[in-house]
Amino acid sequence: MARYVTVDRDECIGCGNCEGIAPDIFEFDDEGLAFVTLDENQGTYPMPEGKMDQLAEAFEECPTEAIQIAERPFNKSK
Repeated sequence: MARYVTVDRDECIGCGNCEGIAPDIFEFDDEGLAFVTLDENQGTYPMPEGKMDQLAEAFEECPTEAIQIAERPFNKSK
């Protein structure tokens, strides 16, 4: 099943866990906050199957639970 991911930038503290675990998925912007590189943090592109283990580990290691994973694309138009 497809998974979609985004980072809640209001919750992110920029600790670096996600990028350290999954540098192909996460990067930091000029404000020092993480974002998903796959779709510029929109949560609209399905995560490739080969990245799911890294994603799961990054999700578990996020101290603020800023990484959000869903079975459907996120609606960023709100």
